Amino acid sequence: MDRRLRWFFALLAPVIVWSWIAPHDRLTWWLEAGPVGVAAVVMIALRKRFPLSTLLLVLAWLHCVVLLVGAHYTYARVPAFDWLRELTDGTRNNYDKLGHFIQGFVPAILTREILLRTSPLGGPGDGRPSRWLGFLVVSVCLAFSAFYELVEWAVAETSGEAAESFLGTQGYVWDTQSDMALALIGAVSALVILFRIHDRSLAKVLAARGGIGQSGHSP
Repeated sequence: MDRRLRWFFALLAPVIVWSWIAPHDRLTWWLEAGPVGVAAVVMIALRKRFPLSTLLLVLAWLHCVVLLVGAHYTYARVPAFDWLRELTDGTRNNYDKLGHFIQGFVPAILTREILLRTSPLGGPGDGRPSRWLGFLVVSVCLAFSAFYELVEWAVAETSGEAAESFLGTQGYVWDTQSDMALALIGAVSALVILFRIHDRSLAKVLAARGGIGQSGHSP
């Protein structure tokens, strides 16, 4: 296994253990932490054919931590954001809004990396990427956010008492729309802030593999 991937799991393991021990609601823990397990399986399965850039690994680790913290407390009860709510005289715990911002921010870099390596949109070393790259990345992230809201709705309809803990709406009537808006803002922010860093990080991974991208073209 790639040394970077070993570090990823070594640093994530204690967070998983902490999150698993005495969560607020066990069913909610499985629902919220489930994506972490799926991501881990995919990363291990594709570690040789599609090693991720270091930047993406760092962002993925942060995303997993956000999910695991929300899984442990539920998104409406994270203590640090309760303190922030009291400090600002707010009416709700907004940790879920951080989660949805990250839901756009991190997948934007993941989507960008996949498109740069598997599509004719260009990448580091080929000159300027296609002008459609950013638009498609944001579109994918917004579509994923909308799909996740549909999943939340379906799970809430079938999970009974766990629905409120899983959804974390806290009585906010525009919760779904604001979740998608924050994912959109997160995706755009990631592209604007990190695209140069991502190009350099991705170029290093591809150079280590002989300079050939997943699609067979120079990166």
